[in-house]
Amino acid sequence: MATTLLASLLVFVLAAFVGFEVINKVPPTLHTPLMSGANAISGITIIGAVLIAGAGHGKVTEILGLIAVVLATVNVVGGFLVTDRMLQMFKKKEAN
Repeated sequence: MATTLLASLLVFVLAAFVGFEVINKVPPTLHTPLMSGANAISGITIIGAVLIAGAGHGKVTEILGLIAVVLATVNVVGGFLVTDRMLQMFKKKEAN
């Protein structure tokens, strides 16, 4: 169990580092469309987190699954709000 936890932690840390480096290399003009596309990935994360949280492998798994569900949900909702705001900028303004 300790080996699996250590391997999972290593993958998480490496993924976080690579993700941070990739996002930092994206120019600001492409950041919002990239974030918009990432919402689909976060939706998949929510499904995986719900499956893990409900698998019944112990309290630690349930707590980590719940945290993953909450963080992925915040990411999806925030991403859609930012995307909606971006799309509002491209709408034609009505004449009064």
